[in-house]
Amino acid sequence: MYLSTARVAPVPRADGPIRRLLSGNVLALGMVSLVTDVSAEMVTAVLPAYLVLGLHFSMVQYGMVDGLYAGMTALFRLGGGYAADRWRLRKAVAGFGYGLSALARLGLLAAGPSAAGIGGALAADRIGKGLRTPPRDALITLSVPAPLLGRAFGVHRTMDGVGAFLGPLAALGVLALAGSGQAFSAVFVASFCAAALGVLLLVLFVRDRREPVPRAERRTWSPPWRLLGAAGFRRVWLAAVLLGLVTVGDGFVYLLLQRREDLPIMWFPLLAVGTNLAYLLLATPMGWLADRVGRGTTVMVGCAALLSVYALLATGGGTIPLILLLYGTFYAATDGVLMACAGPVVPERWRTSGMAVVQTGQALAYLVSSTAFGTVWQVWGASAACWAAACGAALALPLCGRWLR
Repeated sequence: MYLSTARVAPVPRADGPIRRLLSGNVLALGMVSLVTDVSAEMVTAVLPAYLVLGLHFSMVQYGMVDGLYAGMTALFRLGGGYAADRWRLRKAVAGFGYGLSALARLGLLAAGPSAAGIGGALAADRIGKGLRTPPRDALITLSVPAPLLGRAFGVHRTMDGVGAFLGPLAALGVLALAGSGQAFSAVFVASFCAAALGVLLLVLFVRDRREPVPRAERRTWSPPWRLLGAAGFRRVWLAAVLLGLVTVGDGFVYLLLQRREDLPIMWFPLLAVGTNLAYLLLATPMGWLADRVGRGTTVMVGCAALLSVYALLATGGGTIPLILLLYGTFYAATDGVLMACAGPVVPERWRTSGMAVVQTGQALAYLVSSTAFGTVWQVWGASAACWAAACGAALALPLCGRWLR
């Protein structure tokens, strides 16, 4: 039903594709993501240390919070995606999501040591992310021809990676300047300021696709999950869910490294810096590779890197730079590439909703994997949890390659 309405984008001319990719909405959305990721990664870089080492959460508690931190986006991705598509309000929905995430930074500041308050603020932040991500990615797919989607997402994810690289460094600087008493509060205030700047950039520079909605379509309602009836879309969705099930979360990886090397809390954000630097350097090359040799093959490269990370953590082998390089490679080879896979198999009319369905499946799967990993760590130890995750990554490697081929 949905695929019958899809239109094939014209093949672009060979002259100057890089210039076109670096202009217009891709560049504007990249700048918004860069600034917003500075804000988000400032919080993410200190959150595991804040909860586990500062507030003394158990591994099960942290696993549940970490899973909810990603899984909370699920239903709101679907609702925001549907609203953005039906009323052609992709920029408005994305802007509301960015604004809500900015206000959530102030919520963390007001929550203090209250677990309920922290949970509420993190939930608001993830709701904002759930609302903004599908329309943002849909705007990227509507801004470039289909044959260049891998490179377009690579450019966007590279700019996103710049923000993710700078965020932990900014958090480290704030921690060094603030002093031990108000260190985390200062990080949350600085994070809010960066998030507010991202909202301003979105309002001023991002252009929306505001084509009129036919009157007949206004009276019809089709649930986004009906897209799963199309075989091509279903395969992309299954790959996204499987990747969510084998991704245990950055916090667990960094806590394992911190305990293994006995790193002071002051230097904890540098672990995120290493991963984000690898992501920054590899996102565009991986997008180019996906367009050249196949997106399924590129995702398999990412699964192999993730398998190596879990194996090294389980055995105690490898250096910190090597593990962080492999972890960043996993994200670079799967994040934008998966969205590039989803774009062409969803008609333009339902592009945001289709991406929301993919991202929702991945977020719910991540909720399960993070909680399970924390529970296994608490009951049987970190090594057993890492080996279980490695087995999952080994299973995902051939299946993702087959589904995305």
